[in-house]
Amino acid sequence: MSTLWPDPAADHRSRRDFMPLHGIDHIELWVGNAAQAAYHFSHAFGFTEVAYAGLETGLRDRVSHVLQQGRIRLVLTGTLDAATEIAAHQRVHGDGVKYVALSVPDVDAAYREAVARGARGLTEPHELRDGEGAVRIAEIAAYGDTVHRFVGRADYAGTFLPGFVAVAHDGDPSQPASPALLAGIDHVVANVELGEMERWVKYYEDVFGMTELIHFSDEAISTEYSALMSKVVTTGDGRVKLPINEPAEGARKSQIDEYLEFYGGPGVQHIAVSTTDIVRTVEELQARGVRFLRTPESYYDGLPQRVGEIDQSLEDLRRLGILADRDDEGYLLQIFTKPLGDRPTIFLEVIERHGARGFGEGNFKALFEAIEREQALRGNL
Repeated sequence: MSTLWPDPAADHRSRRDFMPLHGIDHIELWVGNAAQAAYHFSHAFGFTEVAYAGLETGLRDRVSHVLQQGRIRLVLTGTLDAATEIAAHQRVHGDGVKYVALSVPDVDAAYREAVARGARGLTEPHELRDGEGAVRIAEIAAYGDTVHRFVGRADYAGTFLPGFVAVAHDGDPSQPASPALLAGIDHVVANVELGEMERWVKYYEDVFGMTELIHFSDEAISTEYSALMSKVVTTGDGRVKLPINEPAEGARKSQIDEYLEFYGGPGVQHIAVSTTDIVRTVEELQARGVRFLRTPESYYDGLPQRVGEIDQSLEDLRRLGILADRDDEGYLLQIFTKPLGDRPTIFLEVIERHGARGFGEGNFKALFEAIEREQALRGNL
């Protein structure tokens, strides 16, 4: 079963906000080929490269491409040297998220509070500066090899960070820019080992002052073969939402077990990106070659009775494979890509919310079955 806990914003307001977060500043992935990954995200998902750092900017060990779309900022970093931490990370994990960077009003205060409340400090607060101003950053450890970076950029006018150069794009200024397909980051999902979910929920409660929003048990998220358990922690204003999954006992290997095996430990399972028009977005992404999980036709037979009236056409949802769900506050539409790289690990979710605060509980069975079909094809079920 799932439990929707009392309004976290009300609970949050009753306590001093010792860790205010403005939102997710950027997500940095360490990848095997940063140039190719940047090309893929640009051409398949509609991102624009806005900044770059590499040999041309004085770096000798790495290269980074900064991509942006709406309020989403992705950094794709590759190694230039086999002896770097990036190369070691790639050997163990394949392509994956290294940094979930959080925008904060005071980096020093955030780092001080986090370490005092049990976080393991990795990089103490320090300043990066160039002709555009200064950015202050610090870093703490999270699950597995994932790192949270605190970023304060109120005094910076540059494109991304000092050390990066802006990337110019040619275009006809008389032509209107095409509307963005994706608007922002809705949530970031972590997979951890069996028995570790509660520890990481407590970590985010203690270190960040987050509250538990929803709990999904293995009864709610299960099929004939496999199951998982999940809890969602969030800031009081809902700007940062972090579901945390762990595997549950099942007859066969669950999607979480498969992820942990091929990623080599805990990490970010998927990034959910929001859109204001999921039908248009999915049509465009499919035309660009993005591959999504598909659900059986039978899923849509009972959808009107289960979800009620929605603004979108049922035939559009059926045609594109988009899932729908409703909670007490509204409905949502969602769809999941297949894994982004060679390993069956990280993927993206595209989500459009119409008041709903949930995460598609009514779709879990259909989603799990779709994932299990892919696992069976890979010989991993």
